[in-house]
Amino acid sequence: MLTKTFGCAVFGVTAHLITIEINVSQGTKCFLVGLPDSTIKESIQRVESAIKHFGYFFPRKKVVINLAPADIRKEGSAYDLPIALAILHASEQLYLPLIEEFVIMGELSLDGQLRPIKGALPMTLEAKKRGHKRFLFPKENAEEAAIVDGVEVYGIDTLMEAIQFFKGKDLIIPTPNNSNELFNLQKFEFDIDFCNVQGQENAKRAFEIAAAGGHNIILIGPPGAGKTMLAKRVPTILPPLSLSEALETTKIHSVAGKLKKHDALVAKRPFRNPHHNTSTAALVGGGSNPQPGEISLAHNGVLFLDELPEFSRNTLEVLRQPLEDRKVLISRAKWSVEFPANFMLVASMNPCPCGYFNHPMKKCVCGPGVVQKYLNKISGPLLDRIDIHLEITPVKFEELASTEICEKSELIRQRVLEARQIQLNRYKKTIGVYNNAMMNSEQVKKFCKLDSTGNQIIQKAMERLQLSGRAYERILKVARTIADLEKKDAVETVHLAEAITYRNLDRENWGG
Repeated sequence: MLTKTFGCAVFGVTAHLITIEINVSQGTKCFLVGLPDSTIKESIQRVESAIKHFGYFFPRKKVVINLAPADIRKEGSAYDLPIALAILHASEQLYLPLIEEFVIMGELSLDGQLRPIKGALPMTLEAKKRGHKRFLFPKENAEEAAIVDGVEVYGIDTLMEAIQFFKGKDLIIPTPNNSNELFNLQKFEFDIDFCNVQGQENAKRAFEIAAAGGHNIILIGPPGAGKTMLAKRVPTILPPLSLSEALETTKIHSVAGKLKKHDALVAKRPFRNPHHNTSTAALVGGGSNPQPGEISLAHNGVLFLDELPEFSRNTLEVLRQPLEDRKVLISRAKWSVEFPANFMLVASMNPCPCGYFNHPMKKCVCGPGVVQKYLNKISGPLLDRIDIHLEITPVKFEELASTEICEKSELIRQRVLEARQIQLNRYKKTIGVYNNAMMNSEQVKKFCKLDSTGNQIIQKAMERLQLSGRAYERILKVARTIADLEKKDAVETVHLAEAITYRNLDRENWGG
């Protein structure tokens, strides 16, 4: 007897609808075809054990299991449940015609319990596009899949629950769609706040500008100056995710298996902080079964690279293309996959190996040329792609001991939101541009026009700092953001002058 049901194969962050066809006929042996990997081939043992646990049997006939289309590689253990149910129907042990109306996925344990799967959200989104509206998933994935509007998602714990459900003996209520509730509940929940940071007003101002325009920023200063503390508070002043951004971000984390057990929706902007010994593949993504890396997990959020010179140079250089294109394209001989990577880069570093170069009180003990050699670990092309370079100095005792309450993140975020709204209105007719950092060269010329005084200032800065054309555009973009924060239509001289001050690492002889 021939039976079919439906599942999904995830490749990168996109899913493909898979038809699972099973035919039981006269003969011997079980054949699994349709380009399955070794994990799927092993599913026969899991399925047989799970079926026997509940009193059924694996047919001792010729069983052909086809995963169509056959030219798409299928990977993972999530095909166990649809194969088990289809075999029971095809071997006429049970009558389960409704399985042809469902998209079914789930990994079986040997006793028939269901384990959670990766990529439930992209599976649901793709299957819905293809006209499927009913889904059967492990209960731990049901809430994640139910975020999609207009679908029925049923969550189960065991193979027997699935059997009873299709036989009509076990009434399972579809998982409710509570995406708006989850979204509104989490988006402003933070354990940290800028009001806890004493002093560093110049750094707070720079972070406000960076958040308002989506600019990348690097902090350079001695140990204990507050670089990490400031960086970790960046998400608290960024605009909240829109629901579409939250779904896009959740899809990436779902594919990577990074969703926490009770977090069906990523409602806050991600903050990723990989260690400096992270490999290139872990940062960018890839592998035999391509998985998103740290820069894609930071999509729509913040990627924080602490102690930047301690990363290997090869690892850092792979950031250059994603910072420009806001996506990662990984190509191999037989496949290529694209991961989104629209993140805000926040980096920090010490000015030298000992950490005290340019310190107002402590003496640097590094030898001649060591400081410049340390700084040269960060290539010029990478620094060019970072809009704001900020030198951090230690906080004075009077500021540390002050009991005065500093400005809260909520107030800074409100100003950031107002500036972002100005930018949204400015770029509403341009697809793919939502903030000043995304402007191309043509838009920079159009929206960052300078008067004669401004042109003279930027010319002197270019000559003195020996800036590249890319750095020139970055300065103009930052100046545009400063003007937006002050709700000015034109970029004025004062805005340009402040933007130039945020190029500390371009300063002549900075490294001694």
